[in-house]
Amino acid sequence: MITNDTIVALATPSGAGAIAIIRVSGKEAISFVSDCFRSVSNKTLSKQKTHTVHLGFIEEDDKSIDKVLVSLFKGPNSYTGEDVVEISCHGSPYIQQQIVQLLVRKGCRTAGPGEFTLRAFLNGKLDLSQAEAVADLIASDNEASHQIAMQQMRGGFSSEIKRLREELLNFASLIELELDFAEEDVEFANRDQFKALLSEIEEVLKKLIDSFAIGNVIKNGIPIAIVGEPNVGKSTLLNALLNEERAIVSEIAGTTRDTIEDEISIGGIGFRFIDTAGIRDTSDIVESIGIKKTFEKIEQSQVIVFLLDAEKFGASEHNFQQEIQKVKKNHPSKPFILVVNKTDKIDKAVEKRLAGIIKEIDGIETLFLSAKTGEGVEGLKSTLLNFVNTGALRNNETIVTNSRHYDALLKALEEIQKVQQAMADGLSGDLIAIDVRQALYHFGEITGEITSDDLLGNIFANFCIGK
Repeated sequence: MITNDTIVALATPSGAGAIAIIRVSGKEAISFVSDCFRSVSNKTLSKQKTHTVHLGFIEEDDKSIDKVLVSLFKGPNSYTGEDVVEISCHGSPYIQQQIVQLLVRKGCRTAGPGEFTLRAFLNGKLDLSQAEAVADLIASDNEASHQIAMQQMRGGFSSEIKRLREELLNFASLIELELDFAEEDVEFANRDQFKALLSEIEEVLKKLIDSFAIGNVIKNGIPIAIVGEPNVGKSTLLNALLNEERAIVSEIAGTTRDTIEDEISIGGIGFRFIDTAGIRDTSDIVESIGIKKTFEKIEQSQVIVFLLDAEKFGASEHNFQQEIQKVKKNHPSKPFILVVNKTDKIDKAVEKRLAGIIKEIDGIETLFLSAKTGEGVEGLKSTLLNFVNTGALRNNETIVTNSRHYDALLKALEEIQKVQQAMADGLSGDLIAIDVRQALYHFGEITGEITSDDLLGNIFANFCIGK
């Protein structure tokens, strides 16, 4: 892992735009940029103060490539902890390419994915969980995922882990010290205080582990399957939820033969809606494949929205109950919302009678709406939001969203519980110390006190180049 050379990359998205930013970091960053930068006021870049901006031209062999602004950040007071130069140029792809290639010819190396943030971690500017939060922040596409990423990047999660690790480390040191005086049979670590600490750590770990359920949902979005018989208005409902013509709507049964997915934010939470093929018996091979996919998507979804056509109520009351029970029986644990669509085409008396029949089916929440007119669609959104426990988010509590952290927390909890059991069984200090060391190891995995090149490679490979 090379970390002592000077790297360069485009820090803004590739393609044409108003401006682009080219980032350079390393011990020769200022020197390399200075070689091709001519200040409008004849300043020497290397002699300027840190955190200053300078106007001038990027040139090669007396040929101007672009008029730019150069921002100077001298280490260690920079993002990476090294000397960093950021060149703000015009957003022409040709200009971007010319400046990057010029700096490569000067001696820079093209940066790999996440290499600037990797250097920030290696130089102590961020811990590992904060570095991972940078990628989450860039990927955030709703208010909730942004809020969690910001909290983690500020160190909310890692500071809690570091505090627990430090307290556990203090006791571990005392237990290790006891081993040096085994013949004297002395105890430096107060066992009652140690038990209290272990209980506190266990409680915090369980809370963090439980938060992963909501954290994973917030980070990846909640999949919602919209299902029902053909022509009940599934595609119309998807279009109404998205407020755009995303799915083809037709009176011909079986129009939707494949799943259509799109995501929107409701109350700051991402919801991924899946419009599925209508469930019915059919001899059409293509439609049959679509129906098979419908049941696969139901399996993958977290909430089922089952649509009924209110207009067909009088002709098939029994079939309604049959279809509902068929889906609910196969997925009894999934939240189930029954949506009676096309209420604009029935009168209130029919609606009341339909509500009475549906009431006989236990454990089903029912909504009446018209996807065509939009009446009741906002009520469906509010109902869906109620399935997400946003209390922890509203209270600004620490929420785990990273599966690597979740795995490390599970392993740490297992070791802490082993220590508690060893204490209860009256085992010797050397055996207790082994489990304590393992718990400390898993804590260290989260914040980066313990790392490997493979681990860092896996984490930063998912970053974008230039960050």
